[in-house]
Amino acid sequence: MTRPHIELKNVQKSFGPKHVLNGLDLSVMRGRSMVVIGGSGTGKSVMLKCILGLLRPESGSIYIDGDDVTGMKGRRRDEVLQHFGMLFQGGALFDSLPVWANVAFGLMQGKSMKRDAAREIAIDKLAQVGLGPDVGELYPAELSGGMQKRVGLARAIADNPDIIFFDEPTTGLDPIMADVINNLIVDCVKRLGATTISITHDMASARKIADDIAMIYKGKIIWQGSADEIDDSGNDYVEQFINGRADGPIEMEILKP
Repeated sequence: MTRPHIELKNVQKSFGPKHVLNGLDLSVMRGRSMVVIGGSGTGKSVMLKCILGLLRPESGSIYIDGDDVTGMKGRRRDEVLQHFGMLFQGGALFDSLPVWANVAFGLMQGKSMKRDAAREIAIDKLAQVGLGPDVGELYPAELSGGMQKRVGLARAIADNPDIIFFDEPTTGLDPIMADVINNLIVDCVKRLGATTISITHDMASARKIADDIAMIYKGKIIWQGSADEIDDSGNDYVEQFINGRADGPIEMEILKP
């Protein structure tokens, strides 16, 4: 039996009295695009941070290629993270660096690559997301939101990672630019053959980029299946979420006057 590329088993993470992950289980097979959907505050970002080792769960296990990386730190964490790429929700570009240096940052800082070689790779990756070499000389403040997302994607794929995380990749974009970003993600992932986890509440994006979809609610995965099955999930929580209905089993925390 083929083992998952990424696997979380009974992962629990709390912040004081607030339980964010409550025994979360998730399996992602190699080369598959997994999209985790769910509302704000359900634990999506905390899950990613636990996989990356930025947070350490109180209990449970996280496996990459069958190796337990739970709570990894130091040199081991650095070695594991070399296989990861990440597209951050807010772009997280360095304002003081030109675009090409943002894309090549991990190559120069993490792998001590020479500046000229790193710049050449950065220009190539920018081309893969539809940006010309002239854009490489600009600074992030000179770019539109959509262009910043493209730069973030170019940086995520700069080192040809085995695993890529996409954190709300279309947030803040108009529907047309969101679709452009979705298409670029699909194209880049297929080219690399990477395993990906995306977190989003944008169902148009989820349907476009997912091979598989899982829904998280109150810190647990309550449904997981192929993207083709999402409309016939048979799960009331999933049905309410994907159809954007106010009425249903999902409890919205609303402050009442």
